[in-house]
Amino acid sequence: MPAIVTLTLNPTIDGSSEAETVQHTHKVRTINDRYDPGGGGINVARVLTRLGADCEALYLAGGVTGPMLTGLLDRVGIRHRRLPIAGDTRISMNIHEWQSGKEYRFVPQGPELSTAEWQGCLDAIGQLQCQWLVMSGSLPRGVPEDFYARAAHVAHKAGARVVLDTSGKALKAALDETAGTIELVKPSLGELEQMLGQTLRDPASLQAAASALVARGAARLVAVSMGHEGALLASADGVLSLPAIPVEVRSAVGAGDSFVAAMTHGLAGGLSTEDAFRLGIAAGTAAVLTSGTDLCMREDIVRLAETLGVRDF
Repeated sequence: MPAIVTLTLNPTIDGSSEAETVQHTHKVRTINDRYDPGGGGINVARVLTRLGADCEALYLAGGVTGPMLTGLLDRVGIRHRRLPIAGDTRISMNIHEWQSGKEYRFVPQGPELSTAEWQGCLDAIGQLQCQWLVMSGSLPRGVPEDFYARAAHVAHKAGARVVLDTSGKALKAALDETAGTIELVKPSLGELEQMLGQTLRDPASLQAAASALVARGAARLVAVSMGHEGALLASADGVLSLPAIPVEVRSAVGAGDSFVAAMTHGLAGGLSTEDAFRLGIAAGTAAVLTSGTDLCMREDIVRLAETLGVRDF
């Protein structure tokens, strides 16, 4: 088995295009059309592969569109294993409008899973023989809110270190019910505020909230991404806050997934916690340099990581 396995319960075929203007009723003619395999864990696996990590993408897909997703994974050279489901894998669309410079993102709900399908996924997790499991993305319809909590316990019992990147009720359930089983959790500032039901716009309250999660054992490391305001890392050793690297933003798609991939890669490769965090910031920043549904490029990560003092990863 690979050193790192990523899990995607609700993957997507990510389409991206460019158009002069986006108008209702009229046909919108597009150019520079492309399709990429997507969804949280698959995006993480794409970045890990670019970084040269030993990884595999575990994902649920099916229907008439499932084979297309598999074909896209083959095309970009990602090691993968599909758990078949009955429903059609969703297709998302990202449109960049030239006239305004705005980005329009259309994201379907995706298929509804049966009990047998999500239970089969838990069974597959219990059979994994990997060092790290990265669970990233939303839960499909039909999957219980505490799925990631259950999966974290199963993976931890199997000997894997667990990384979690999700939101809403799935995030809350996981952090409330998985004491001692999650190595790293990476909410955005908005996701953390939603989960806690409070505003964390001043540094002191944010640091206190992240540190409280560490103190009660919800996760060993809590990394909070804050977009153009940078990121924060809380651990038992304290809190580290770093500003964002100033760059020209082309697309925000995949920045969080890139952050998670690079930080996990750093931790798995023996970097210090702080340098792994810096590597995550470099990758998240590198992701916004690419257009559409493409993700960060290794050369950009290397260049940006060097500005933060991180090399040899």
